[in-house]
Amino acid sequence: MSSETLDSSSIVEDIMSKTLISVNPSTTVLQIAKMMEQGGIGAVLVKENDTHVGIVTDRDFATKIAANGLPFDTPAEKVMSSPLVTIIHTESISDASKVMSSKKIRKLAVTNNGIIVGIITSTDIVNHFSQT
Repeated sequence: MSSETLDSSSIVEDIMSKTLISVNPSTTVLQIAKMMEQGGIGAVLVKENDTHVGIVTDRDFATKIAANGLPFDTPAEKVMSSPLVTIIHTESISDASKVMSSKKIRKLAVTNNGIIVGIITSTDIVNHFSQT
């Protein structure tokens, strides 16, 4: 199925998660793991001086922390993906999937007037199109 045959009227804000957890760069990966488990989420944003500077994802735990045997007291700033890749809340879901594919990522921060207002994941997109 090509992206042209997908529902082109849906936009990112229609399916994004508005639940955001932000941590500071010195938050340990153990603290982040507990937050992710308790919140049932796969990513936390890293915020420094009121600016989002990166993201720590469940994938980072596998590819950066576990694979390299990093200790649980490793700070977020050492493992976060940065710079933060974003998409505007009014962009199409198809555009979001293209950005994820080209950047080889599974989560995008969503902005409205330059402010992070949500996160859209590849799972959100798959779930959306499986219901249309």
